[in-house]
Amino acid sequence: MERIEHRACFNGWQDVYRHRSDALGCDMTVGVYLPPQAAHGPCPVLYWLSGLTCNEQNFITKAGAQRYAAEHGIILVAPDTSPRGDGVANDDAYDLGQGAGFYVNATQQPWATHYRMHDYVVDELPALVEADFPATGARAISGHSMGGHGALVIALRNPGRYRSVSAFSPIVAPSQVPWGEKAFSAYLGDDREAWKQYDAVELVKSAREKLPLLVEQGDADEFLDGQLRPQLLQAACEAAGHPLTLRLRPGYDHSYYFIASFIGEHIGHHARAMQG
Repeated sequence: MERIEHRACFNGWQDVYRHRSDALGCDMTVGVYLPPQAAHGPCPVLYWLSGLTCNEQNFITKAGAQRYAAEHGIILVAPDTSPRGDGVANDDAYDLGQGAGFYVNATQQPWATHYRMHDYVVDELPALVEADFPATGARAISGHSMGGHGALVIALRNPGRYRSVSAFSPIVAPSQVPWGEKAFSAYLGDDREAWKQYDAVELVKSAREKLPLLVEQGDADEFLDGQLRPQLLQAACEAAGHPLTLRLRPGYDHSYYFIASFIGEHIGHHARAMQG
């Protein structure tokens, strides 16, 4: 892990690191916030997955999360959203290719060579973090939009790996909305059965661990009805008896103004789960 940014923030350090990823076959950047407590001993880790077009910078510069991470003694880890580089497959559209990894392991070429974000987030990145930083091994995961989808899916697919999960404005049913249908067709092929392993609405039907889901959603979100459709997750959780807290916030849209308004509550939620 090569440190390429180092800034004092709320008595801790907001850093950015670059490293070579074996899972993705390219160099990756990742934001790491070390709270002041990390100078004195190991801290739990919250992984944040960002949305379409984002990289590691969006969350660390816009969410205001460091204040709350410093308060609770939590390390924040915010990776890029996809593999990148001259040799990495891409598309001219904003919702496919670089900046749009969708946190899946692609099976179709040309994407399968590099687009293995699920394995990167679940296995490779935590191994690096827990080897190189004072981390306790307690993990939580959260994210926004495409990253909210990633957080829910990764938590549901990997029982026992995370103490808690939350999401802001997640794509809860990618198999049923245009963003997901486009990405899954490209990355996973035309077999819709294969899509179910990366669809939170499908995964709650047979989840082995009833990890409570916390979902934050603005009711003025411009993507609410066409792309997000949280009512589908609500119905699936009710049918499966899976615990879900869905907060519909009046007046809030899809932006980081929304995330910044409630990120403190989410970090407190994860702190209680990881430190309780």
